[in-house]
Amino acid sequence: MSIGNIFGIAGTALNAQLVRMNATASNLANAGSVAGTEAEAFKAKRVVFKALVDDNMTNSGAQYVGGVKVDRMQDDGIPIQAMYDPGNPLADEGGYVYPSNVNEVTEMVEMMASARSYQNNVEVVNTARQLMLRTLELTRS
Repeated sequence: MSIGNIFGIAGTALNAQLVRMNATASNLANAGSVAGTEAEAFKAKRVVFKALVDDNMTNSGAQYVGGVKVDRMQDDGIPIQAMYDPGNPLADEGGYVYPSNVNEVTEMVEMMASARSYQNNVEVVNTARQLMLRTLELTRS
């Protein structure tokens, strides 16, 4: 494995974790939203990753075997719970509104996990860079 692959693999992980953090931010931003129907209610988004285990799985956006790519974004399957609020202007004829299915505690855990994974991959890049510089220093002597 070349040094370029290390940077490339870490880069795919950094990109994937940024997408995960953006999804978490969107979920938290919509946590308090309500809708007039269950179909219109905001559903939390989950990022599905895919490991790049061989050459035919790579493409121009994720070209390093051993890396990771975002396979898809998927709605969280937690059911929407109707809430009785007849005074709400969005309430249906029965007086119900439909809040998002976002759980703030789950989102905070997701945010901390993605931030930690991002930091770990920054450390991989920094360590590889330092090793490269040390190798160059050895060749100068």
